[in-house]
Amino acid sequence: MSTKKQSSFASVISLNPYNNRYFSGVSSFISENKTPEFSKDQFAISYLNTDGFITSQIAISKNIPDEDIFDAINNKIYDDLGLDQAIEYSLQYIESFNNLDEANRYFHVFIVDPLNLTQTYAQAVQKIKYIDVIIPVPLLIKSLYSKEIIESNGVHCFIYFQENDAFVTIYSEKEFVYTKSIKYSFIEMHERFCEIYGERIEYEEFINFFAKHSLKTTKSNYKAFLIKIYKELFANINDILTYAKRAFEIDKFEQIYIGSQIETITKLDEMLEVELHIKTTEFDFKYGFENQDVFIDQLQYLMHIYTALPLEEKYQCNFTTYHRPAKFIQRDSGKLILVALASFILAFTYPVTYWALTYAQELQYDLLQKEFFDLHIKKTTREATIKNREADKVRSLALLAQEKSEFFDKKNTLTKIHNVKVNYPMKAKLLATLTKDLNKYGVLLESVSYSQKADSKHFSFSLVSTQDEKITQLIEYLTITHENKFRFSLEQILYNEDSKNYFSELKVEIL
Repeated sequence: MSTKKQSSFASVISLNPYNNRYFSGVSSFISENKTPEFSKDQFAISYLNTDGFITSQIAISKNIPDEDIFDAINNKIYDDLGLDQAIEYSLQYIESFNNLDEANRYFHVFIVDPLNLTQTYAQAVQKIKYIDVIIPVPLLIKSLYSKEIIESNGVHCFIYFQENDAFVTIYSEKEFVYTKSIKYSFIEMHERFCEIYGERIEYEEFINFFAKHSLKTTKSNYKAFLIKIYKELFANINDILTYAKRAFEIDKFEQIYIGSQIETITKLDEMLEVELHIKTTEFDFKYGFENQDVFIDQLQYLMHIYTALPLEEKYQCNFTTYHRPAKFIQRDSGKLILVALASFILAFTYPVTYWALTYAQELQYDLLQKEFFDLHIKKTTREATIKNREADKVRSLALLAQEKSEFFDKKNTLTKIHNVKVNYPMKAKLLATLTKDLNKYGVLLESVSYSQKADSKHFSFSLVSTQDEKITQLIEYLTITHENKFRFSLEQILYNEDSKNYFSELKVEIL
């Protein structure tokens, strides 16, 4: 849609279809709209989460003319991605210019199942009827560069958390490079939190802790478990960045922007910068709205500034199927009414009234007859298609049940492997940590043993010292220093008259 056409609208309404929240913007003011409704002077825009579409990079020969690009990409994605030939996917693409291949052109392709699109926007179209633009969420970030909110070049990474999705998006030299959905939406983090906490807590309680408690100052017993989730998240992000460096020949990341759909006290940017050693700031920008001191989902701001951009300064990737109807004179019904009206005018203008009315009726009859035959053919075709799709659905459901069974089997196996690889403590490292502390207090180690049961792992250290105070001081130091890593127990300290030494057995349980 051109900028000229957009400027004819008096206001803009942006919507998040996943939580049914709407924000209206007029001039430089934006606010939440609790009662959205249709208005012909209102431009509507929305986005698709990263888990709502498939994306891939496709190479097409430069010999293919522009008018055949769509067909070439459409044919190739079905073969390369193994898509179901029975489904007619919605396809959009943008060209990538960050390559030096002289033989091929590269395109970022976005693929959406029309059924998913219909289900996602079922409630929205009941309220506002038409949606002018539905764009993949990572492409909204282009607006930050077009509006010169981010002016620096280089490679930037954007990380954003939502209730139903979370994504990592990479831009290089102000152009889209890569995006990936990660399994750390608020809902998924809540499930993971309950899993490691060992007890189910309410989702609202988890979100309240996530938003209103700083991990630096809170004394809540939830703190350690949320830190563990952050550690897993940062490790996942690091894996994605490592892959992107290799796949897209990236030397380094200039900066990371991280934020979430809800306002948080904890500085995620500071934590991530410490973990990855990459300059990191909050995903929070000065967009130029007058009431920006009120916290609003950053994606809502991005949709509003995207709408105001000229055509050539933003990505054109629109999946909407909820278009506004054509003007009255361009509709078949409008043309028919105009013909009938002209017939009446002719009837009163010329003396041949009877002939004019007859002609108009015959014309109307022919149009309706043609429309009847067209609709009958469509009806017959669609009935046949529905029967085929119902048969396909039955087969697909059977296949889905089989695939789910295989998936859960593989998932359980991978979970066991992951637990062994990730959660298995390195005994040598733990021994080195503990024996270093022994040297501080002049306590000697006579022997050490290790044992492991189903749910616990233990070290047993035979200690020797010339003074029993050294052993007690050592135990006090270890208990304070390694409070959250080990549990220490010491039953007795024995004195040997012959050797003039004190002996004791220190038991250490790994937490």
